[in-house]
Amino acid sequence: MGRFRHRLPLMLLATTPLLASPATLADLSAATATITAQASALTAGAPRLIDETVITARRTEQVVTSHVGNIASLDSETLELTAHSHIQESLNRLAGVNFHRNNGQEYLPAIRSPVLSGPGACGSVLIMENGVPLRPAGFCNVNELFEANTEQARRIEVIRGPGTAVYGANALHGIVNIIDPAEPGAPTTIGLEGGPHDYVRGRVHWSSDSLAIAANVTHDGGYRDDSGVDQQKLSVQHRHQVSGALVTTSFTAVNLEQETAGFATGRNAYRDRSLSRRNPNPEAYRDVRAARVSSRIDWQNGWTLTPYARYSEMEFLQHFLPGQPLEENGQHSVGLLTQKTFSVNEAVDVITGVDVEYADTWLKEYQANAAPNPVMPQGYHYDYDVQSAVVAPFLQAEWQLSERWKVNLGGRYEWTRYDYDNRMIAGRTRDDGTPCPGAGCRYSRPGDRKDRFDNLSGKLGIAYQLNDQQWYLSLSQGYRPPQMTEMYRLQGDQNVADLDPEKIVSLELGWRGQYGRLGYDFALFSMRKDNVIYRDTNQFNIDDGKMSHEGFEYQLEYRFNDQWQAGISGTWARHRYENNAEAIDVPIKGNDVDTAPRHFGSAQLSWRPLDSLFAELEWVMMGSYYLDPENDHRYGGHDLLHLRARWQATDHLTLSFRLLNLTDRKYAERADYATFASGAGQYRYFPGEPRSLYVGVEYRFR
Repeated sequence: MGRFRHRLPLMLLATTPLLASPATLADLSAATATITAQASALTAGAPRLIDETVITARRTEQVVTSHVGNIASLDSETLELTAHSHIQESLNRLAGVNFHRNNGQEYLPAIRSPVLSGPGACGSVLIMENGVPLRPAGFCNVNELFEANTEQARRIEVIRGPGTAVYGANALHGIVNIIDPAEPGAPTTIGLEGGPHDYVRGRVHWSSDSLAIAANVTHDGGYRDDSGVDQQKLSVQHRHQVSGALVTTSFTAVNLEQETAGFATGRNAYRDRSLSRRNPNPEAYRDVRAARVSSRIDWQNGWTLTPYARYSEMEFLQHFLPGQPLEENGQHSVGLLTQKTFSVNEAVDVITGVDVEYADTWLKEYQANAAPNPVMPQGYHYDYDVQSAVVAPFLQAEWQLSERWKVNLGGRYEWTRYDYDNRMIAGRTRDDGTPCPGAGCRYSRPGDRKDRFDNLSGKLGIAYQLNDQQWYLSLSQGYRPPQMTEMYRLQGDQNVADLDPEKIVSLELGWRGQYGRLGYDFALFSMRKDNVIYRDTNQFNIDDGKMSHEGFEYQLEYRFNDQWQAGISGTWARHRYENNAEAIDVPIKGNDVDTAPRHFGSAQLSWRPLDSLFAELEWVMMGSYYLDPENDHRYGGHDLLHLRARWQATDHLTLSFRLLNLTDRKYAERADYATFASGAGQYRYFPGEPRSLYVGVEYRFR
């Protein structure tokens, strides 16, 4: 940790593979949202998954059943109990969500998808804080949730599959929205938590009726050698009334300094505790600084305007590449979200608006060391700037056909433009223009160019409501433009990447409701994705991949009595290659996509003997999955138990503990199998931590 520089900055339901064809992004999520709200439901009567209020689907508050589709959430009480030190610990409680933890604060996302990796993987999930995307379109980062203050969020909402017409680029496989880390009017609190490996985290939340400040500071010495994290996050929110409008201004700043541990290599290396603690890359690190400000202006006449500005910078040592080049990237961006909500008549409501964005982004890659292979030269590999612009009008209408029937129809057009400026010599030479031996250098730089992408997407849904039950059927489309790294960070003899946006079509069927003390939420989904972008055997970025995603998701919660409640969420799914990609020498059509477990889920047993005491035993199940497209290598999966409790000892003092990996299971947070140019292959793992106890104390001033 010496390198750190201080800067400013269910039980998976015994589910038989149900017919996974018609698909629905069922509000399984909604159930999830409520299971998340299970702590509140324990004292408030039977669980009511269908009455929960959510925000993300149309940027305004609505009851779950008024949304034709799925939406899940984690409420403040669940987030306080989980008290995650990594976002995966909370998000993976939701059906259809399967984030894999790497080292430190890194992760790879999966929402109704295989675990996504590669330079464009981040473009498949839209990450937002208070409804504003964390990054510009085309300039995402696969780990970008560490730029949000999830540790103090009041709520986290997730939409699985393509988003509504209100959202566009990157809402391909899903949306994650972090809501109100700082909340005016909430109690003022200060907390301290300690755990293994010199882990310590301090948190404070101060508020008045109109202003709130939330901040947290974390130091984690790391389970593995020469690894760890120092992290600081600050959130501020201010609300005031101006000329008949409510103005909510939010500010977030994040600083992350991480010493990164590389893969533990060798078959089943994670089972050897001494081997899993070793760090083969003690020199690896990632530093991140980010800040965002936005002001949401809500007028009583239905207009909403949200101007915003963002900044981020990152330094990342690519320890997994020969020569270990250092990547530096950053962006400055501004935008405006506009929305008008109005009623045509008593039966028809309309939401319309235009979103605009401008960003100035840059990326550099410099290799200080000599690589074993001279085609990976010392010096600069890339140095470019991209100015991007987005204009996206949308329209969404809801018809209440009768007391029980509702139809939702929406469309969005999105125009995206990249203006790329190469600040180096174009081609695949060294940075001084001299050639590499043989065919040329590995890294290729295209000449200056402009690229434009036009996307049109839509959604049609119909819902039937009968008392405490709702059925819905939804057909929707999603897309993502090629990321800038896919367009301009080329390799080999490729000097132009002629890529189209990835597109997905989703069909979903959902059923959610309440029966006595049982709350339930089920979804069937079937999705087809075209123009999948990948790197072929010539190191070219191409877009002729095809995949299918089919599955069943469920969420159940049952309240036995005033003290005991159980919840379960899970997913059964198949994610398959639908064509034989050029990147593979053997046929893979029909194979499972690598890192795509067919089964995963979690179950919670909750106990509240007193209003002041809440405890939970959680079971997390990860099914087996293939590690390569050929389906020749596999990780066997794992089961984990976690125990958590919170006790409000006095009106002001709360004590808590988290005992993670209760049975001290040896497991891998992530596994893969790498095949190198020589033809040799290698099992690689990020080992899971052994049994760990975290203890916290919180003082509430009012």
